[in-house]
Amino acid sequence: MYAIIDIETTGGSAINEKITEIAIYLHDGEKITGEFVSLVNPEKNIPYFITNLTGITNEMVEDAPRFFEIAKTVVELTEGRTFVAHNARFDYSFIRQEFKSLGFNYKRNLLDTVALSRKLISGHRSYSLGNICRDLKIVINGRHRAAGDALATVKLFEIILEKDKEINGKRSSLIKNTRVSKLNPKLDTAKFDAIPEEPGVYYFYDESGELIYIGKSRNLKQRIDTHLSNNTTNRAMEMRDLIADIGWELTGSELIALLKESLEIKESKPFYNRAQKRSSFQWGIYSFTDRNGYINFSYGPANSDDEPLSLLTSREKAKGRLESLVTAHNLCQGLSGLYETGGPCFQYHVGICKGACCGKETPEKYNERASQAIEEFVFARRNFFIIDKGRETEERCAVKMVNGKYSGYGYFNINDMGFGLTALHECIKPLADNQDIQVILKQYLRSNRVEKIIEF
Repeated sequence: MYAIIDIETTGGSAINEKITEIAIYLHDGEKITGEFVSLVNPEKNIPYFITNLTGITNEMVEDAPRFFEIAKTVVELTEGRTFVAHNARFDYSFIRQEFKSLGFNYKRNLLDTVALSRKLISGHRSYSLGNICRDLKIVINGRHRAAGDALATVKLFEIILEKDKEINGKRSSLIKNTRVSKLNPKLDTAKFDAIPEEPGVYYFYDESGELIYIGKSRNLKQRIDTHLSNNTTNRAMEMRDLIADIGWELTGSELIALLKESLEIKESKPFYNRAQKRSSFQWGIYSFTDRNGYINFSYGPANSDDEPLSLLTSREKAKGRLESLVTAHNLCQGLSGLYETGGPCFQYHVGICKGACCGKETPEKYNERASQAIEEFVFARRNFFIIDKGRETEERCAVKMVNGKYSGYGYFNINDMGFGLTALHECIKPLADNQDIQVILKQYLRSNRVEKIIEF
């Protein structure tokens, strides 16, 4: 069951522009079973060049229903049906955005007749609707109007269904599987079955072989499948459309996957990782000693000038972590950046703070507790190996820490004769420490169990 759709708009951006016309043809795989066509009042001016292209004027839509007035009809007509369109991402993104503005999460499975045409009707110079219809002798009555283009897409889709049946003898997974049909035509879908359900790092490449994204997962197959099925944002769909090849590397341990992903993103700087990784840990917790000798704490945006005790992903998390430290170690709110005052903090007035904020408690006594709080951000063990799962049954991974700093990782076989601490040191590939690595290690050890810790 399909809903074959075309829209006209005031421009090319789903976020900034609006729908001016919509056509929906219901199809059962053999014939049209219903239709809905309507102009839509975009509640904004239609630019002259758009009117020139579509013929839709401001006067024509003045008395037309606004999108919210036809939204229920669109939902009901497409419910339980696959959303079919030529360059489906464009039409789908506009309709999703219209519903988003109404507070409704509109989601449908997609089939893109551009991708399907490239796979099943190969050899054409262009797969734009006008050109492919011209090649296939499909007449478009009303080009750049929703009904005309949607009816042409119906005829194209019927040719695709026939071609699929002719090649495969029955309807293939290409038509049934909405994920596969909307992928880049150069992506070898046979690779899907080979992707393991194990921890590792994965790589997406475009048609020119350029690396565009690096990710990690404890289940590679599941995570990659999520990317290839992603219709949630324009950016996600844009990246999905570009993926022409996939690579992966098993790591055995999710911890190694995290460390490897962080390192390789910094080295390769893939396009679709850049903005995401810049914003991963934007807030830090800091410490300093004031002129009276008291250790102070604060939280604020991460910067390259000051070394934070810890990095966190949001202001709320940084503040929350600091508040928990103040409570756990009975620290002063005023000296922890949580209570702005020129005198005693609020907790001193209610008998909780011991008075470091007003000189009632000596720096020596206060700093004992403040130093204990700082120790929570430092590895209790200074020199140690983290031992965790390897890529095979007889293999284990090792992460080396020296003076609380990351020194690298490696793999070893547990059955190697005479394998001792010296050999464990020798299996490590030296790698540099950085703030992101410290955050990864501390958060992982706090939230996950590893096989063992070996001190040296």
